[in-house]
Amino acid sequence: MNIRTTGPTAACATAGSPAAPPALHVRDVTVRFAGLTALDAVSFTVTPGSVHALIGPNGAGKSTCFNVLSGLCRPAGGQVLLGDTDLTGLAPHRIAALGVARTFQNIVTTEGTVADNLMLGRHALSRAGFAASALRLPSAVREQRAHLERVHEIAALTGLAAHVDTPVALLSYGDRKRVELARALCLEPRVLLLDEPVAGMNGAERAATADVVRTVREQLGLSVVLVEHDMGLVMRLADEVTVLDFGRRLAHGTPEEIRRHPEVLRAYLGTGAPDENLGSIAPPGPTEAARTAQEAPATEAPQATEPPGENAQ
Repeated sequence: MNIRTTGPTAACATAGSPAAPPALHVRDVTVRFAGLTALDAVSFTVTPGSVHALIGPNGAGKSTCFNVLSGLCRPAGGQVLLGDTDLTGLAPHRIAALGVARTFQNIVTTEGTVADNLMLGRHALSRAGFAASALRLPSAVREQRAHLERVHEIAALTGLAAHVDTPVALLSYGDRKRVELARALCLEPRVLLLDEPVAGMNGAERAATADVVRTVREQLGLSVVLVEHDMGLVMRLADEVTVLDFGRRLAHGTPEEIRRHPEVLRAYLGTGAPDENLGSIAPPGPTEAARTAQEAPATEAPQATEPPGENAQ
Protein backbone atom coordinates (compact mmCIF):
# COMPACT_ATOMS: atom_id res chain seq x y z
CA MET A 1 0.00 0.00 0.00
CA ASN A 2 1.27 3.46 -0.83
CA ILE A 3 1.18 5.37 2.45
CA ARG A 4 1.11 9.14 2.11
CA THR A 5 1.86 11.44 5.00
CA THR A 6 0.35 14.77 5.81
CA GLY A 7 0.37 16.96 8.87
CA PRO A 8 3.38 16.81 11.22
CA THR A 9 5.29 14.17 9.24
CA ALA A 10 4.79 15.56 5.77
CA ALA A 11 7.55 18.14 5.79
CA CYS A 12 10.30 15.62 6.51
CA ALA A 13 8.96 12.56 4.66
CA THR A 14 11.12 11.16 1.88
CA ALA A 15 9.90 9.45 -1.23
CA GLY A 16 9.36 5.72 -0.80
CA SER A 17 10.04 5.59 2.95
CA PRO A 18 8.58 7.24 6.03
CA ALA A 19 10.71 9.76 7.90
CA ALA A 20 12.18 8.59 11.19
CA PRO A 21 10.45 10.21 14.17
CA PRO A 22 12.51 12.02 16.81
CA ALA A 23 13.38 10.27 20.04
CA LEU A 24 11.01 10.72 22.98
CA HIS A 25 12.94 11.50 26.17
CA VAL A 26 11.35 11.23 29.62
CA ARG A 27 13.73 12.78 32.14
CA ASP A 28 13.27 12.54 35.91
CA VAL A 29 9.49 13.00 35.72
CA THR A 30 7.85 13.31 39.13
CA VAL A 31 4.11 13.53 39.82
CA ARG A 32 2.52 14.06 43.21
CA PHE A 33 -1.13 14.03 44.24
CA ALA A 34 -1.95 15.47 47.67
CA GLY A 35 1.32 14.25 49.13
CA LEU A 36 1.26 10.90 47.31
CA THR A 37 4.14 10.40 44.87
CA ALA A 38 2.69 8.69 41.81
CA LEU A 39 5.89 8.95 39.74
CA ASP A 40 9.29 9.38 41.35
CA ALA A 41 12.01 10.72 39.00
CA VAL A 42 11.11 8.31 36.18
CA SER A 43 13.39 8.39 33.12
CA PHE A 44 13.48 6.44 29.85
CA THR A 45 14.01 7.08 26.15
CA VAL A 46 11.87 5.78 23.28
CA THR A 47 14.21 4.99 20.40
CA PRO A 48 12.95 6.36 17.05
CA GLY A 49 10.81 3.82 15.21
CA SER A 50 10.75 1.32 18.08
CA VAL A 51 8.02 -0.33 20.14
CA HIS A 52 8.68 0.60 23.78
CA ALA A 53 6.59 -1.18 26.41
CA LEU A 54 5.80 0.37 29.80
CA ILE A 55 4.79 -2.36 32.23
CA GLY A 56 4.34 -2.92 35.95
CA PRO A 57 1.90 -4.20 38.56
CA ASN A 58 -1.39 -2.42 39.16
CA GLY A 59 -0.79 0.97 40.75
CA ALA A 60 2.77 1.23 39.42
CA GLY A 61 2.18 4.59 37.71
CA LYS A 62 1.79 3.56 34.09
CA SER A 63 -1.42 5.50 33.42
CA THR A 64 -0.01 8.53 35.21
CA CYS A 65 3.04 8.40 32.95
CA PHE A 66 0.81 8.25 29.86
CA ASN A 67 -1.19 11.19 31.18
CA VAL A 68 2.02 13.21 31.46
CA LEU A 69 3.14 12.24 27.94
CA SER A 70 -0.22 13.24 26.44
CA GLY A 71 -0.59 16.46 28.44
CA LEU A 72 -3.45 15.37 30.69
CA CYS A 73 -1.26 15.65 33.78
CA ARG A 74 1.32 18.33 34.60
CA PRO A 75 4.40 16.92 36.36
CA ALA A 76 5.82 18.45 39.53
CA GLY A 77 9.31 17.99 38.13
CA GLY A 78 11.24 16.64 35.17
CA GLN A 79 10.95 17.01 31.41
CA VAL A 80 9.37 15.33 28.39
CA LEU A 81 11.15 16.05 25.12
CA LEU A 82 10.19 15.06 21.57
CA GLY A 83 13.51 15.53 19.86
CA ASP A 84 14.48 19.05 20.90
CA THR A 85 10.88 20.14 21.54
CA ASP A 86 9.87 20.43 25.19
CA LEU A 87 6.39 18.94 25.70
CA THR A 88 6.39 19.40 29.48
CA GLY A 89 3.18 21.03 30.66
CA LEU A 90 1.77 21.71 27.17
CA ALA A 91 -1.97 21.37 26.63
CA PRO A 92 -3.11 18.05 25.11
CA HIS A 93 -4.16 19.62 21.80
CA ARG A 94 -0.73 21.24 21.39
CA ILE A 95 1.05 17.94 22.09
CA ALA A 96 -1.24 16.21 19.57
CA ALA A 97 -0.41 18.88 16.98
CA LEU A 98 3.30 18.17 17.52
CA GLY A 99 2.75 14.54 16.57
CA VAL A 100 1.86 12.57 19.72
CA ALA A 101 -1.43 10.63 19.53
CA ARG A 102 -2.99 8.47 22.21
CA THR A 103 -5.60 5.77 22.65
CA PHE A 104 -7.35 5.04 25.96
CA GLN A 105 -8.13 1.88 27.91
CA ASN A 106 -11.86 2.29 27.36
CA ILE A 107 -13.65 2.76 24.06
CA VAL A 108 -14.29 6.49 23.74
CA THR A 109 -17.24 6.61 21.36
CA THR A 110 -19.51 4.29 19.39
CA GLU A 111 -21.48 7.01 17.59
CA GLY A 112 -21.49 7.20 13.79
CA THR A 113 -19.75 5.02 11.24
CA VAL A 114 -16.13 3.94 11.20
CA ALA A 115 -15.43 6.64 8.59
CA ASP A 116 -17.09 9.28 10.79
CA ASN A 117 -14.89 8.27 13.75
CA LEU A 118 -11.71 8.30 11.70
CA MET A 119 -12.56 11.71 10.25
CA LEU A 120 -12.53 13.05 13.80
CA GLY A 121 -8.86 12.26 13.85
CA ARG A 122 -8.31 14.43 10.77
CA HIS A 123 -9.89 17.50 12.38
CA ALA A 124 -6.60 18.89 13.71
CA LEU A 125 -5.10 18.70 10.19
CA SER A 126 -7.92 20.61 8.51
CA ARG A 127 -7.10 24.05 7.13
CA ALA A 128 -10.48 25.05 5.77
CA GLY A 129 -12.40 27.40 8.05
CA PHE A 130 -15.96 26.99 9.22
CA ALA A 131 -17.35 29.36 6.59
CA ALA A 132 -15.50 27.67 3.72
CA SER A 133 -16.71 24.25 4.85
CA ALA A 134 -20.30 25.42 5.38
CA LEU A 135 -20.40 27.07 1.95
CA ARG A 136 -18.64 24.07 0.39
CA LEU A 137 -16.07 26.22 -1.36
CA PRO A 138 -13.92 24.31 -3.86
CA SER A 139 -10.84 24.37 -1.58
CA ALA A 140 -12.83 22.95 1.32
CA VAL A 141 -14.37 20.25 -0.85
CA ARG A 142 -10.94 19.22 -2.16
CA GLU A 143 -9.55 19.05 1.36
CA GLN A 144 -12.51 16.99 2.57
CA ARG A 145 -12.05 14.56 -0.31
CA ALA A 146 -8.32 14.19 0.48
CA HIS A 147 -9.05 13.54 4.15
CA LEU A 148 -11.65 10.92 3.29
CA GLU A 149 -9.22 9.19 0.93
CA ARG A 150 -6.64 9.04 3.73
CA VAL A 151 -9.29 7.66 6.11
CA HIS A 152 -9.88 4.78 3.69
CA GLU A 153 -6.13 4.11 3.50
CA ILE A 154 -5.79 3.95 7.28
CA ALA A 155 -8.90 1.77 7.55
CA ALA A 156 -7.27 -0.67 5.13
CA LEU A 157 -3.97 -0.55 7.04
CA THR A 158 -5.72 -1.44 10.31
CA GLY A 159 -7.95 -4.16 8.89
CA LEU A 160 -11.13 -2.08 8.92
CA ALA A 161 -11.62 -1.59 5.18
CA ALA A 162 -14.67 -3.86 5.07
CA HIS A 163 -16.32 -1.89 7.90
CA VAL A 164 -15.60 1.70 6.86
CA ASP A 165 -19.29 2.52 6.31
CA THR A 166 -20.54 0.36 9.21
CA PRO A 167 -21.87 1.98 12.41
CA VAL A 168 -19.27 1.46 15.16
CA ALA A 169 -22.03 0.28 17.52
CA LEU A 170 -22.53 -2.79 15.30
CA LEU A 171 -18.89 -3.90 15.35
CA SER A 172 -17.35 -6.54 17.58
CA TYR A 173 -15.45 -5.39 20.65
CA GLY A 174 -12.09 -6.11 19.00
CA ASP A 175 -12.98 -4.08 15.92
CA ARG A 176 -14.18 -1.18 18.08
CA LYS A 177 -10.81 -1.12 19.83
CA ARG A 178 -9.09 -1.03 16.44
CA VAL A 179 -11.25 1.94 15.47
CA GLU A 180 -9.71 3.76 18.46
CA LEU A 181 -6.24 2.90 17.16
CA ALA A 182 -7.10 3.94 13.60
CA ARG A 183 -8.56 7.26 14.76
CA ALA A 184 -5.27 8.04 16.54
CA LEU A 185 -3.37 7.17 13.35
CA CYS A 186 -5.52 9.63 11.42
CA LEU A 187 -3.70 12.40 13.28
CA GLU A 188 -0.53 11.31 11.41
CA PRO A 189 1.46 10.98 14.65
CA ARG A 190 5.19 10.54 15.03
CA VAL A 191 4.68 8.83 18.39
CA LEU A 192 1.66 6.60 19.11
CA LEU A 193 0.69 5.96 22.75
CA LEU A 194 -1.35 2.75 23.11
CA ASP A 195 -2.99 2.30 26.51
CA GLU A 196 -3.90 -1.40 26.88
CA PRO A 197 -4.84 -1.90 23.21
CA VAL A 198 -5.84 -5.58 23.63
CA ALA A 199 -7.57 -5.39 27.02
CA GLY A 200 -10.77 -7.47 27.01
CA MET A 201 -10.05 -9.14 23.67
CA ASN A 202 -10.05 -12.86 22.98
CA GLY A 203 -6.93 -14.62 21.70
CA ALA A 204 -7.68 -14.17 18.00
CA GLU A 205 -8.46 -10.47 18.44
CA ARG A 206 -5.25 -9.93 20.41
CA ALA A 207 -3.23 -11.62 17.67
CA ALA A 208 -4.86 -9.51 14.95
CA THR A 209 -4.25 -6.29 16.88
CA ALA A 210 -0.60 -7.21 17.47
CA ASP A 211 -0.21 -7.69 13.71
CA VAL A 212 -1.75 -4.24 13.13
CA VAL A 213 0.65 -2.59 15.58
CA ARG A 214 3.62 -4.27 13.91
CA THR A 215 2.40 -3.29 10.43
CA VAL A 216 1.74 0.30 11.47
CA ARG A 217 5.21 0.64 12.97
CA GLU A 218 6.88 -0.79 9.87
CA GLN A 219 4.89 1.04 7.20
CA LEU A 220 4.46 4.42 8.88
CA GLY A 221 7.83 4.46 10.60
CA LEU A 222 6.45 5.84 13.84
CA SER A 223 7.42 5.07 17.44
CA VAL A 224 4.98 3.18 19.65
CA VAL A 225 4.77 3.40 23.44
CA LEU A 226 2.71 0.53 24.79
CA VAL A 227 1.07 -0.02 28.19
CA GLU A 228 -0.22 -3.57 28.39
CA HIS A 229 -0.85 -6.34 30.93
CA ASP A 230 -0.65 -9.11 28.32
CA MET A 231 2.94 -10.15 28.97
CA GLY A 232 3.01 -12.60 26.09
CA LEU A 233 2.17 -9.83 23.64
CA VAL A 234 4.63 -7.40 25.26
CA MET A 235 7.51 -9.84 25.09
CA ARG A 236 6.79 -10.69 21.44
CA LEU A 237 6.16 -7.14 20.24
CA ALA A 238 8.41 -4.77 22.19
CA ASP A 239 11.98 -3.80 21.30
CA GLU A 240 12.60 -2.31 24.75
CA VAL A 241 10.76 -2.56 28.06
CA THR A 242 10.65 -0.20 31.03
CA VAL A 243 9.24 -1.60 34.27
CA LEU A 244 7.61 0.64 36.89
CA ASP A 245 6.86 -0.33 40.48
CA PHE A 246 5.36 2.00 43.10
CA GLY A 247 6.05 4.98 40.83
CA ARG A 248 9.75 4.25 40.35
CA ARG A 249 11.69 2.76 37.45
CA LEU A 250 12.48 -0.78 38.51
CA ALA A 251 14.23 -2.05 35.39
CA HIS A 252 14.88 -1.31 31.73
CA GLY A 253 16.14 -3.52 28.91
CA THR A 254 15.23 -5.89 26.11
CA PRO A 255 12.31 -8.31 26.58
CA GLU A 256 14.80 -11.14 27.12
CA GLU A 257 16.58 -9.20 29.87
CA ILE A 258 13.36 -8.09 31.53
CA ARG A 259 11.66 -11.49 31.70
CA ARG A 260 14.66 -12.89 33.60
CA HIS A 261 15.29 -9.86 35.83
CA PRO A 262 15.03 -10.95 39.49
CA GLU A 263 13.53 -7.66 40.70
CA VAL A 264 10.85 -7.80 37.99
CA LEU A 265 9.98 -11.37 38.93
CA ARG A 266 9.69 -10.37 42.59
CA ALA A 267 7.43 -7.39 41.73
CA TYR A 268 5.10 -9.51 39.60
CA LEU A 269 5.29 -12.91 41.26
CA GLY A 270 6.76 -12.41 44.73
CA THR A 271 9.74 -14.60 43.88
CA GLY A 272 13.20 -14.28 42.42
CA ALA A 273 12.97 -17.58 40.55
CA PRO A 274 12.17 -17.62 36.80
CA ASP A 275 8.53 -18.34 36.01
CA GLU A 276 6.99 -19.70 32.83
CA ASN A 277 4.72 -16.68 32.47
CA LEU A 278 7.65 -14.24 32.19
CA GLY A 279 10.72 -16.36 31.48
CA SER A 280 9.69 -18.99 28.95
CA ILE A 281 7.64 -17.15 26.36
CA ALA A 282 8.14 -18.62 22.93
CA PRO A 283 9.22 -16.30 20.11
CA PRO A 284 6.54 -15.30 17.59
CA GLY A 285 5.84 -17.25 14.44
CA PRO A 286 5.57 -15.73 10.93
CA THR A 287 2.55 -13.63 12.02
CA GLU A 288 0.68 -13.07 15.23
CA ALA A 289 -2.57 -13.87 13.45
CA ALA A 290 -1.33 -17.43 12.93
CA ARG A 291 -1.44 -18.02 16.68
CA THR A 292 -4.74 -19.53 17.74
CA ALA A 293 -6.89 -18.37 20.61
CA GLN A 294 -6.19 -21.68 22.37
CA GLU A 295 -2.46 -20.98 22.56
CA ALA A 296 -2.78 -17.67 24.39
CA PRO A 297 -3.44 -18.95 27.93
CA ALA A 298 -0.39 -21.22 27.78
CA THR A 299 2.06 -18.40 27.11
CA GLU A 300 0.60 -15.30 28.64
CA ALA A 301 0.42 -14.00 32.17
CA PRO A 302 -3.08 -13.67 33.60
CA GLN A 303 -4.88 -10.58 32.42
CA ALA A 304 -5.24 -7.88 35.05
CA THR A 305 -7.66 -5.02 35.16
CA GLU A 306 -6.48 -1.63 36.34
CA PRO A 307 -8.23 -0.69 39.57
CA PRO A 308 -9.69 2.79 39.95
CA GLY A 309 -6.55 3.82 41.82
CA GLU A 310 -4.30 3.40 38.74
CA ASN A 311 -6.44 5.59 36.54
CA ALA A 312 -6.75 8.13 39.30
CA GLN A 313 -2.99 8.52 39.63
